[in-house]
Amino acid sequence: MDIKKILNEMIARGASDLHVKAASPPAFRINGSLVYSEHPAPTVQEMATVAQQVLTASQREEFETTKEIDFAFGLPGVARFRANFYVQRGSVAMVFRHVPVEIRSVDDLGLPPVVADLALRTRGLILVTGTVGSGKSTTLASIVDIINSRTARHVITIEDPIEFLHRDNKSIISQREIGCDTDSYSDALKHVLRQDPDVILIGEIRDQESMKIALTAADTGHLVLGTMHTTDATQTISRIISFFPPHQHQEIRYLLASTLGAVISQRLVADAEGLTRYPAAEIMINTGTIREYIRDAEKTVMIRQAIQEGFVQHQMQTFDQSLMQLYKEGKITLEAAMKASSNPHEFELRVRGIHASSDTTWDAFEDSTASPEKEISRL
Repeated sequence: MDIKKILNEMIARGASDLHVKAASPPAFRINGSLVYSEHPAPTVQEMATVAQQVLTASQREEFETTKEIDFAFGLPGVARFRANFYVQRGSVAMVFRHVPVEIRSVDDLGLPPVVADLALRTRGLILVTGTVGSGKSTTLASIVDIINSRTARHVITIEDPIEFLHRDNKSIISQREIGCDTDSYSDALKHVLRQDPDVILIGEIRDQESMKIALTAADTGHLVLGTMHTTDATQTISRIISFFPPHQHQEIRYLLASTLGAVISQRLVADAEGLTRYPAAEIMINTGTIREYIRDAEKTVMIRQAIQEGFVQHQMQTFDQSLMQLYKEGKITLEAAMKASSNPHEFELRVRGIHASSDTTWDAFEDSTASPEKEISRL
């Protein structure tokens, strides 16, 4: 099996991921869907041989011990990849994800302009959230690139593994990879505040310890960037609180309310042909109202309404408002929008024009000459 040839085809076909395992043809994930390639199914021995070729000596030792490994590597003249090797049914299996060499701008990604404004903040916690494959790392890379090109700061990233490579521009970028440059997130975070950072990027905030350090760093005047596997802003707040024992919840609520800068949540939605995926983004800015809702557990459920009403003054938006804009621009179908919507019933009523006449919070997202009635009749 010529893995380099298959990876070349992966890039040529615009696939985000490549799945390879014994007795099954390699499969590409293209715009969210798996598509089998025409390459023959590799044997168990071929899979073992590829693992020997790709992994370094230390990585092979780790893989033999743990039966799974995450790492990143580059193929000269091809691209950079994040990979996971694991064992299934006693044989090696692999997943490769394409990591673009060029870092795309906020505009190129189709994200709201306010995301670029958030990158220039000097302190606070900014979280990018979403499910696996929703573009969190790509958005973070774009934010770091804005910082690097416009400001003179020391940015320290802690990643597992390093995906996008940043070269020093106006800023100094120190990228640390778990397993290579530091033993663990825990070890790296214990020492990061003594490395004179202005900006700290935590590849994934996954537990109480990493969240506590993130909040502390943001509280002491640093800009902290991180990702979480949560679906929207309200769930993100609840997940952060749940990291800590009940007797600390109120203390954490107050600390979070004072340090949180923003939550950017993403979902990728495919167009009718399945050729392109567009990001629907929920943007929550920590305003005075939202700070109050974070502090009070009974009011946290009101955050979504505050986001919906905060577009004009604070450039906030909910998922459904973002989806409405994509639909009105003709980028996605009504069916796709409703499937990705947080509240499909309310979304459909909104498309039909059934809403309070005094509600102007959606005006900026509904200004289009599209004809939604035709779509509704088709569903």
